[in-house]
Amino acid sequence: MYLLNFLEYLGVTLPLMILAVFLFIKTTPYPEFELMAAGDDLEDPRKVAAAKAAALDLGGKVLGLALLMGSAIYHSVNLWDLIVWALTGTVFLILVYYIFEFLTPKFKIRKEIPNGNVGIAIFSFCLSVASGILMGALISY
Repeated sequence: MYLLNFLEYLGVTLPLMILAVFLFIKTTPYPEFELMAAGDDLEDPRKVAAAKAAALDLGGKVLGLALLMGSAIYHSVNLWDLIVWALTGTVFLILVYYIFEFLTPKFKIRKEIPNGNVGIAIFSFCLSVASGILMGALISY
């Protein structure tokens, strides 16, 4: 029984994570995976920095979502409940990116990440993780 429950939740959680990463990639105006793949060109420090920035930005979103989904799994009453919370968290993490972009008129994230601004990427990472923790804490019955 417990193993079946684990497998059911795992079978729902993994596709939701894949869907969320797909949505994160489609809603940001820069190609994260292309930037990361080009980062192995050690002759070009800008490409290396852009790869680090893209990895931090996307990794923060994935970690933030994982924190939120961990709470959703723990608090959900059934699989549909988990799905609703995961999709809600995905939407809100995407909104966090656009709110961050809106609230920083002196620089644009869509330009800074591909240019390798690791400082902006670290801050974006922190925002995503903090948002995931806060949203995860909000899930309770």
